[in-house]
Amino acid sequence: MPTGRVKWFSLEKGFGFISNDEGEDVYLAATSLPEGVTTVKPGTKIEFSIIDSRKGPQAMSVHVVDAPVSLAENSRVNSDDLAAMIEDTIKILDKVGNGLRHGRHPSGVEAERLGRVLRGIAGQLEA
Repeated sequence: MPTGRVKWFSLEKGFGFISNDEGEDVYLAATSLPEGVTTVKPGTKIEFSIIDSRKGPQAMSVHVVDAPVSLAENSRVNSDDLAAMIEDTIKILDKVGNGLRHGRHPSGVEAERLGRVLRGIAGQLEA
């Protein structure tokens, strides 16, 4: 089974390309990824079979062999600091919730800021 490394992959576009061991670019559709895998990072080593499609060589039956080290894991926040962030966020969410009960929605800027905080905490928890 051929192997190669992911050159790039866009979840928004639903495809990317692999550079196989011979240096050839191989089309990688999101539908060819293994079950439960929604995206792959550049540099991920994968095994795959190849079919000829109208787009040229296309990867099928993809299997992730070795994923690159996550930068998020290397930049994980200290557990005590993360706990403090979560506690502060709960206070902010409580304030927002009380405002919503009284018909006051957060402004666009406040909502955007809160969304960034929640995504940042989720990223730390997932890392």
